Amino acid sequence: MASSGKKTRGRQKIDMKIIENENEKLVTFSKRRSGVYKKISELTILCGTDILFICFSPAGKPFSFGHPSIESVANRLFNNNTPPPTDNTHPLVEAQQKEKINEIIHYYNEASRQSDAAKEKEKLLAQQTSGREPNLWWEADIEKLSLRELEELDSRYTEHINRLYDTISKKVAATTDANEDRL
Repeated sequence: MASSGKKTRGRQKIDMKIIENENEKLVTFSKRRSGVYKKISELTILCGTDILFICFSPAGKPFSFGHPSIESVANRLFNNNTPPPTDNTHPLVEAQQKEKINEIIHYYNEASRQSDAAKEKEKLLAQQTSGREPNLWWEADIEKLSLRELEELDSRYTEHINRLYDTISKKVAATTDANEDRL
């Protein structure tokens, strides 16, 4: 049986050293943060542990995870390690609650990632337009645009041309109708 060659290099070992590029650092933090949250959540489910995890992004934004809650674990930590009161919640209900918590964490991380990406784009646009008149989208220096930005610009041009043709067609039709009514 002939085997076809590998098309990808697969999972590669990454050298553990500080990432110098700020954008790469933020992206790596966002991706790995969600992985850490997943592992912490699994640890709470498998071992029934109380966990408090706090970290700060490279941009200085705090992120936290606590089970059963941040407050209860922090109170336990600062009040002589007194164990929490016993909870007689049915295991199925508790599993459903934990699943819901994981879902909420996932949505929060996704919203946070999108928010961070929007802020980065806004920051980049502000840097590009600082000290000069803001450019209109059709005045963009296309040589400096990325492929994605060029495709977006092309989409805008196409949309603009289609609206232009529609408007012209409507005006021509209206003019033709008006001329026919006069005859």
